[in-house]
Amino acid sequence: MHWLKGVFLLGIQQYLTITALTKYIKRKFDVDHHLQDVYVKGEISNFKRHSSGHMYFTLKDEKSRLLAVMFHHHNSSLAFVPENGMNILVRGEISVYEQSGNYQIYVKEMNTDGIGDLFVRFEQLKKKLSDEGLFSTQYKKQIPKFPKAIGIITSPTGAAIRDVLTTIERRYPLVKAVVIPALVQGPNAPDSICKGIEKANSMGDLDVLIVGRGGGSIEELWAFNEEVVAKAIFQSKLPIISAVGHETDTTIADMVADIRAATPTGAAEMAVPSKDELLNRIQVLQKRNKAVMNKIFVQAESKVIQLEKSYAFRYPRKLYEQKLEQLDKEMERLKKGSTRYFQQQNEQFESLKTLLKRHHPLASVESALQNVETLGRNLDKHFKSITSEKEKDLIHAMSKLSTLNPLSIMARGYSVVFNENEELIKSKSQISKGDTIQVVLKDGKLECEVKDIKESAINE
Repeated sequence: MHWLKGVFLLGIQQYLTITALTKYIKRKFDVDHHLQDVYVKGEISNFKRHSSGHMYFTLKDEKSRLLAVMFHHHNSSLAFVPENGMNILVRGEISVYEQSGNYQIYVKEMNTDGIGDLFVRFEQLKKKLSDEGLFSTQYKKQIPKFPKAIGIITSPTGAAIRDVLTTIERRYPLVKAVVIPALVQGPNAPDSICKGIEKANSMGDLDVLIVGRGGGSIEELWAFNEEVVAKAIFQSKLPIISAVGHETDTTIADMVADIRAATPTGAAEMAVPSKDELLNRIQVLQKRNKAVMNKIFVQAESKVIQLEKSYAFRYPRKLYEQKLEQLDKEMERLKKGSTRYFQQQNEQFESLKTLLKRHHPLASVESALQNVETLGRNLDKHFKSITSEKEKDLIHAMSKLSTLNPLSIMARGYSVVFNENEELIKSKSQISKGDTIQVVLKDGKLECEVKDIKESAINE
């Protein structure tokens, strides 16, 4: 850089490139031994671990911020995992990153300095509300596409309200914007924000709420990390867009809200549609409708031309006369057909009449009566024949019975003898001398006493 010094001494006006100037400043940092080994303490924010293993973050205190880098070969031996909100002690060197022109500390050593109280409170409340379900997507309300009135809860004097109103006016001037003033910083801010949300819900004519403020430190944004504010947002009947801080700052209010915007301007863009986009869409639809209508008109015109050239349109009388001729033929065909139909129906009627006469019930009854008489005569004849045969059989059986009747035998001089037990005596061996016997005759009984038993002369 000796040539740069010489240029300054000679007073020659030579314009430098940004690259040259940045390199000159970087060399100044690099040769300053006070910046080669510095000890810094602060709170981590915007922490990112690259896929390469390098760590990129910001060190901050109440008033200032310092970009920091810790390469993988330095952070591989760390005994803890750095997180946003940690208070740390670092040792490193200060230099300039030429591509952005930012100065930053290249950390070689890092130790914890305790986690900040606000960060601890933040994490504890975050876990509590998460367990209670306040962050659940099932409770998120839809933001209306075309709101008629929007409530804006923020400081009426901050830059955030100007950004929101300007964006709404530019994007969708049809909507009514209602500013509900609230404190967004300090010990009274949580209660003020809650009252603003409660008032907005009671107004009755609002469609959506924007709740937020511009960026700031964690202390300045802390009102949006209070439990009462989170509960007020969750209990709101109106959908709420949170717009707290910048993109890198996330609060409890952002997590509970129905949708989160990185900035107040972003919240306004989410709350209302863009008139330019709507106009463009309308123009596209108009062009599309016009093209469709033109196509319909062309098709209709083509159809009309075809109709005009058609035979029916050019020679309607001839077509009419042809139809008259067709009508006469159809009438003649109808007449013949009807005559044939009625003739067929008449023939069918006569056939049914003859069939009915043939099967008339009276004829059936007469035939049945004749059958009954015939059956009666046959039955009588058959009965007499059976009776005669049975009578002959009876006489023959009686003759046999008379021949076999023991009374008839007894009438010829025979008798039957029984013992005292009325048992038939067939042999002399059945009785003894002195027994009483009964002799049955044709016309009576004799009681006798056996005086003697002799051999039969027949046996001799």
